Amino acid sequence: MLPLTTNRINAALAEQEKRKRTWYPLPGPQSEAFDSKADILFYGGAAGGGKTDLILGVALKHQRAVIFRRVFPSMEAIIERSRVIYGIESGNYNESAHKWRFSDGKQVVFGSLQHEKDKADWQGKAHDLYCFDEITEFTESQFRFVTGWNRPLDTGKASRCRVIVTGNPPCSAEGDWIIEYFRPWLDDKHPNPARPGELRWFTTQDGKDIELPDGTPVMIDGELVTPRSRTFIPAKVQDNPHLIRIGYLSQLQALPEPLRSKMLFGDFRKGRGDDPYQVIPSEWVRLAQDRWVNTPKPDLPMTALGLDVARGGADKTVISPRWGRWMGEQTCYPGAQTPDGAAVATLALQQCKDGAVINVDVIGVGTSVYDHLKGVAKTVPINGAEGSDAKDKSGQLGFVNLRAEIYWSFREALDPTSGQDICLPPDRELFIDLCAPTWRVTPRGIQIESKDDLIKRLGRSPDKGDSAIYAFTIKCVRYMGFYDYLVSKS
Repeated sequence: MLPLTTNRINAALAEQEKRKRTWYPLPGPQSEAFDSKADILFYGGAAGGGKTDLILGVALKHQRAVIFRRVFPSMEAIIERSRVIYGIESGNYNESAHKWRFSDGKQVVFGSLQHEKDKADWQGKAHDLYCFDEITEFTESQFRFVTGWNRPLDTGKASRCRVIVTGNPPCSAEGDWIIEYFRPWLDDKHPNPARPGELRWFTTQDGKDIELPDGTPVMIDGELVTPRSRTFIPAKVQDNPHLIRIGYLSQLQALPEPLRSKMLFGDFRKGRGDDPYQVIPSEWVRLAQDRWVNTPKPDLPMTALGLDVARGGADKTVISPRWGRWMGEQTCYPGAQTPDGAAVATLALQQCKDGAVINVDVIGVGTSVYDHLKGVAKTVPINGAEGSDAKDKSGQLGFVNLRAEIYWSFREALDPTSGQDICLPPDRELFIDLCAPTWRVTPRGIQIESKDDLIKRLGRSPDKGDSAIYAFTIKCVRYMGFYDYLVSKS
């Protein structure tokens, strides 16, 4: 072995430097995103804008970075790309730990959140950079829970902390939450739309995001809170010369609509394709919400209250008032504010007017609420597990239980050909809740996806959707007909 002379050491270092693969952001949106001052950045929208390269490149600027995909097999392409960007000389990749370690102490780890409960595995693990690739595949609760630990590793030393998400417009109801989260940029009906790259500041109060004028700390419920900034920077394949060169643009142009507009232009306004077994078509809900905007509250006595009771945890107690075919805005109370049946009953009675019927879910904790209400108000218990002898409007299909009956009856009432013209408030969470459930035909009749399975998919309880359906439900629907009841109350 030759001795390690100074010349040999210098030659080896020079060769090492020569072989390093240095990555720089592309001019345009990728560079703007790389340098963005936003605490939480959504980059992309369309396909081919260099989303993977961006998060891998930004990760090198942080001490502890984590990059998520919903399922780990989807991470393969990102890991392979990291080998190109980071290079074998820049660091050491541990295959079993799925982690890059660099000589300056920096780390980049790859993770997944396949199941809702997997978010607990990241509790208390501080990272100064969180990246979620294909954000619409994650639930909102996964995103909010995990990023709660976005903080410096050394609390005594200030350092840049940020969250970056990438993705395309959602293709299912479960991903629609991202439009609400970045509403000033993605919702064309927002009263004060934001420009691409513009910073907006938000915090949370009573479980709901509120926008603030700037990042100045504010007092909320006796606590000094510092808002975090968000922005959205759109990018598309035309911004990526590498993919243009290999003809990727022509592949996107050949896609059918609405997928073509989503992937080619990142168009969040194009309707997503519904699951073929989605109980309520998205367009029917959208029409009902559009009617609400253009239809004033009718001059009628209140017809009913739909009451969905929180079952603990992050669930909400939701009250939905209805006047004939027109449903008012829903009132939500965190579970902590409704600890028992008496508390929920008091809230319902405060909102109940004109002797309206209170339809309350009595499965679980709802039983106590019903017991407190039944002696002082017209109260109908709704037990979704109860049997049903009703048929759909064709007279051919029955229902597995009452839950399937009332969901299907609401679907039939929302059908534009029914003439019911139901009006629903334009709340995006309500939209997601109503569009999420699926159905199937069994030997016993129509079966609706269980609430527990919905919670697993959405990452939260569909409280607003259930409450709305209860508002339009009455137990005698099986005897007098859903439409007849609506007409009698209009």
